[in-house]
Amino acid sequence: MEKRKMEQLGIETSLLGFGCMRFPTTADGNIDEDQAEKMLDAAYDAGVNYFDTAYNYHGGKSEVMAGKALAKHDRSSFFLATKLPVWLVEKKEDVAKLLNEQLSRLNMEYVDFYLLHALNLDRWENVKKNHVLEACEELRKQGKIRYLGFSFHDKYEVFEEILNAYHWDFCQIQYNYMDTEEQAGDKGYALAKEKGIPMVVMEPVRGGSLAGFSPEINQRFQEADPNASIASYALRWVGSHSNVKVVLSGMSNMEQAMDNCKTFGDFRPLDQREESMIEGVAKALRSRIKNGCTGCSYCMPCPVGVNIPGSFRAWNEYHMYGSYSTVQFQWEQALTEETKPKNCVECGKCESACPQHLSIRADLKVVQKELDKAKEAAE
Repeated sequence: MEKRKMEQLGIETSLLGFGCMRFPTTADGNIDEDQAEKMLDAAYDAGVNYFDTAYNYHGGKSEVMAGKALAKHDRSSFFLATKLPVWLVEKKEDVAKLLNEQLSRLNMEYVDFYLLHALNLDRWENVKKNHVLEACEELRKQGKIRYLGFSFHDKYEVFEEILNAYHWDFCQIQYNYMDTEEQAGDKGYALAKEKGIPMVVMEPVRGGSLAGFSPEINQRFQEADPNASIASYALRWVGSHSNVKVVLSGMSNMEQAMDNCKTFGDFRPLDQREESMIEGVAKALRSRIKNGCTGCSYCMPCPVGVNIPGSFRAWNEYHMYGSYSTVQFQWEQALTEETKPKNCVECGKCESACPQHLSIRADLKVVQKELDKAKEAAE
């Protein structure tokens, strides 16, 4: 397994990090604990030593699952990351209360990497107002936190302000070959590298949307290497950046876990030919995707039950693939009549929570119209 050194912290992490945001689930929506544990075990056995969860993943059950699965291993053999839900902090004392709750869920005495979750401008102001950093420093002195950082969803200018405001141990951004100009993007990566702040990357495969495309685009990857998955190129693109120390992948099944372990088990940075191919793919994709939804689900739950990420996933994939058959199951079965965009009441709650700042209400209307029309044409 490829390892990367965080020199100033004196540690070495696996380049592949296991993201515990998208565990496999059962029919009733709960985590499939047997499968999730097998995946975590397989990743650990393959050399993964960085595991990332958060307070709100899987309705709070992700921390429990991760802690349970990792408990069988020597605590010094892995790094555990979780995140402070800063939107729940109303006073300084809430920080310790929330972390202690998380440690109880995890059944751990400390976390290695503690992140202020999904910072944007408003949440950063809340961090300063409620002395969150001071509270975290106190918890660090108590041995409950080893390294302090943040994950980020906002414009570059906000990222720059946050990164320059504190002596961060690390930071985490959304970064992939489609999002070089979005959020922190290339400029954020360069700033962190300049300051010597190691970087953890989330959404390297952009919520799965960089794992497969239309036949003509897929062929470009297959001609380059018929034995490599399309998703592996997205992961290798991120891993080819030297200041990226961990590439998080939110794995949902054993096949994904094994493919990712294969990619990072014998890691090769992209060569010039592969970089040129990906630039061409990115250009082609940007001309097809309708909006920038990554499926992060921060817009959920919708008050009236609309499945916003699912609706946008179907819409974007329909336009990327250019065929209704590729999204037929999503539109006709996975999305029930009760969860389709037509039920939107335009309350706007989703837009205030969206880290991509999408025009969700307007887009939902277009989704319903276009996919209904595509379905009718296919019948």
